[in-house]
Amino acid sequence: MEERLQKYLASCGIASRRKCEELILQGKVSVNGKIVTELGTKINPKNDKIEYNGKEVKQIENKIYILLNKPIGYVTTVKEQFGRDKITDLVKVKERLVPVGRLDMYTSGAIILTNDGDFVYKVTHPKNEVTKTYTVTLKGQVSEEEIEKLRKGIALDDGFTTSPAKVKKIMEDTENNKTRLEIVIHEGKNREVRRMCDAINKKVLALHRSKIGNINLEGLTIGKWRYLRENEINSLLK
Repeated sequence: MEERLQKYLASCGIASRRKCEELILQGKVSVNGKIVTELGTKINPKNDKIEYNGKEVKQIENKIYILLNKPIGYVTTVKEQFGRDKITDLVKVKERLVPVGRLDMYTSGAIILTNDGDFVYKVTHPKNEVTKTYTVTLKGQVSEEEIEKLRKGIALDDGFTTSPAKVKKIMEDTENNKTRLEIVIHEGKNREVRRMCDAINKKVLALHRSKIGNINLEGLTIGKWRYLRENEINSLLK
């Protein structure tokens, strides 16, 4: 049965499907000894020999999906050139894992790691609208007018306007001049929640992702992880 080359590479755990497309365009993938740079190329995994950087690519038999409660101070890159702590340092498994989406270094909370690149593509693609729930603590008071701006969609510093978000106030501390909001979005723009708060001129004091889809961190303390259950994996793919 034929399938697209980038999809096959992703299912073998090389990278996400988008990243695999980049690797093909860079001339790092060959089919039956011939370098292929066409993204529409179809292959038959049973008959064709696929190589990445000169090494044969084979299907992963043991696909794993892990939920981590990320601490502040860890980066979500697989390769780190500046010597910073990586989230993969916290998950001690033999499989090579990649993060599903990203959290910046100063954001804590839920992040999934897997060796299934096709899963990464499906969960992170905007068309699937997988929700992410954040708790954000802001300096100062937040008015209903400002919350309504976040709900309707707000223009960011690069001119991009966010999609409508679910926003509610969950704590207002007038004595210490702090407000806590819960924000639910389905996009995955870089540092989107922080930039949304910047757009209403509010400084972020703390940011935590509490849920991905309907999967929460119940029972997981900061820095700990667990395997996703089959029903959780299926819920994200739906």
